[in-house]
Amino acid sequence: MIRNPIPWPNGAKCAACVTFDMDADSLVHIAHPQDGHSRVAAISMLQYGPRVAVPRIVESYRQLGIRQTFFVPAWCIEKYPQAIEAILGEGHELAHHGFLHEHPRELSDEDEAYWLDRGIEVIVKASGRRPRGWRAPLYNFSHRSADLLATRGFEYDASLMGDDIPYLLECDAGRLVELPSHWGLDDWPQYVQSMDLDYMMPIRAPEQGFAIFAQEFEAAYRHGGLWVPVVHPFATGRLARWEVVHRFLEQVLQRGDVWFAPMEEIAAHVLKVTADGSWKPRVDRLPYYAGPVSVR
Repeated sequence: MIRNPIPWPNGAKCAACVTFDMDADSLVHIAHPQDGHSRVAAISMLQYGPRVAVPRIVESYRQLGIRQTFFVPAWCIEKYPQAIEAILGEGHELAHHGFLHEHPRELSDEDEAYWLDRGIEVIVKASGRRPRGWRAPLYNFSHRSADLLATRGFEYDASLMGDDIPYLLECDAGRLVELPSHWGLDDWPQYVQSMDLDYMMPIRAPEQGFAIFAQEFEAAYRHGGLWVPVVHPFATGRLARWEVVHRFLEQVLQRGDVWFAPMEEIAAHVLKVTADGSWKPRVDRLPYYAGPVSVR
């Protein structure tokens, strides 16, 4: 069903990275700049992520023997240093996710570049290295984003939804590896209900909510795909929900033929098999359109 399957390392049947977007309470402050500070219940819900869920998740990953990727707004990196220390201390990747979770598509040219650069500075200070990857807040990748990322030496993006396997993005400034996911692998529709975030979904029981992730994994496993859940510590990191995820990951790892890796390592593998000619990726030229589409 995948027309151009990528060869994964050591004969693995698929690649996987459970990516966490540790947005914390940046979400309420960006959504409600005038009174976000007064929304105490929402702040407590979101702070559960860095304060309770991240240590739990990092400990699970340690027990399972895997390293994964955390996308974190730079404001959250500065606000919650203990969570960041826990992430980096176990060798996980710290990737770029905006500054205060601002949406690039809604910014001016200058502001998108400014906040991208501010975030890079914070990540370098926290981790000692420049970020390899970026995920646009709320997937709001703009017509400028590819050029800005390529100019700054990013190797991959994880914002788009155009395939079941990696592909390449080409733009005037260079090339990026795209490591796609989609809304079916995002935990917001399953678990997030918050008037303060203007998102009111019927909350699923933990096993019901995770069922869609498990089914997507099995399809990726059968057909050689890339499995990239886009999940949030304050949502999926809750006790009963994470218990379900941990148990599932234990079972998957017992198969022995699934490659769990940080996104930067997956992107590096894509570039390797592309360079040595063992795989020819799909290439998308960005931006898709030079301006608004009109018909007569």
